[in-house]
Amino acid sequence: MPEPSSKAEYVVGVDLGGTKILSGVFTNSLKFVGRSKMSTKAERGPEAVIERIAHCVQDAVDECDLDLKQVKGVGIGAPGSVDSETGKVMFAGNLGWKDVSLKKELEKQLQLPVFLGNDCNVCTLGVHEVELEGKPKNMVGVFLGTGIGGGLILDGKVFTGFNRTAGEVGHMVLEVNGPKCTCGNRGCWEALSSRSALFRQVLEAVKNGQKTVLTDMLGNDLRDLRSGDLRKAIKQGDKFVEHIVEEAAKYTGVAVANLINVLSPEVVIIGGGLVDALENEMMSIIVETAREHAFPGSDKGVKILASKLGDDAGITGGAVLARRETK
Repeated sequence: MPEPSSKAEYVVGVDLGGTKILSGVFTNSLKFVGRSKMSTKAERGPEAVIERIAHCVQDAVDECDLDLKQVKGVGIGAPGSVDSETGKVMFAGNLGWKDVSLKKELEKQLQLPVFLGNDCNVCTLGVHEVELEGKPKNMVGVFLGTGIGGGLILDGKVFTGFNRTAGEVGHMVLEVNGPKCTCGNRGCWEALSSRSALFRQVLEAVKNGQKTVLTDMLGNDLRDLRSGDLRKAIKQGDKFVEHIVEEAAKYTGVAVANLINVLSPEVVIIGGGLVDALENEMMSIIVETAREHAFPGSDKGVKILASKLGDDAGITGGAVLARRETK
């Protein structure tokens, strides 16, 4: 445990998701100290969620035998379109939020400076700074979870573009007449390769009589299906599940090739809960497909890697953001 001190020497990173809130305490040199986790309960509305975020931060700090007075700042990654300047979440579909003043409200409750970014930009920042030691000048982060998001580091800085919404890679259309996406389009990468997309395909197939070991494991309604169950099913020789995961990995490979063609990054990092659970089943297919589809010569020397930070990319990036902004 760190030695108690009254000086503000710590930063807190927060990862706000549709289902869970994660808070992590880090030293000023970004050494991880401790964490706390809480369910989001988005259906209770923004005010209640912001209260829960404040609790989660307080819990993480308590867990480390520290005091909020020892924290310099809080960096938070929130889903959807985020305006870092005003500290507002403009739109977050999976939270049901529109124009929520997250920074202002959280600062009121914690009495600490709060800094806000889009969740995938913040994850990319964490991977770039901590996992890759800030080395690549140009990097793309891709995160496959409930949805698919991305972050861009161009010329050493997070690139957010004209409307500050750059990096919405999950809404690249890969299949013009493909399945409907939550954004209203058809055939987005997110509608083909996210965890939600995979689960939807499994449930539809089972409803239509498809046999799978998943129903032996979890019952016919598959209510408690998790990404790890897909891995277990593949290990048990379930060809149906293997095919669905392979297809998702192929679409991801095509999308990665598109990103390489357009941006020419040194590194493409692939993270998120789905890849965490299925790295061995997906990564080699993703890399092979990306190399096949990249414009000849454009992928020369480009590294395509799975992130080692896993679920901690968000809190790590939040800590990087807080440290950077309070320097």
